[in-house]
Parts: sequence; structure tokens; C-alpha cells
Amino acid sequence: MLDIKPGCILQLKKNHPCGNNKWQVYRTGADIGIKCMGCGRMMLIPRSQLERKIIKVVDSG
Repeated sequence: MLDIKPGCILQLKKNHPCGNNKWQVYRTGADIGIKCMGCGRMMLIPRSQLERKIIKVVDSG
């Protein structure tokens, strides 16, 4: 289990449709809230799904 907390910047495997693949965590819990660093889109994703999609933690906030 990764140590993900608000303020962390994550690099995900697939790019967002806007072309960016970096996301900032704004909320943690069973669902994790992430915000696209390119277009600002915000979404909630279950922790188990997100952990499979992470390449690396760019900045631990």
C-alpha cells in the first residue's frame, strides 16, 4: 500500500484526454480524489484501482 496523502503528485500509466498524465491528490480515504494538473478536472477513484494505475509518486507534497 502506497503512502498517498493530500498534496502528492502522481504520474499515472495512461494520459488524460487533455494530454497530461500528472495528477494531484486532494482527498484521501476509501476513495481518493485526484485533480488533473493540465486541465483541472477532478475525479474520485477507489484506492485499489488507483494503486494499480500509478507509475510513480513525483512529489510527496
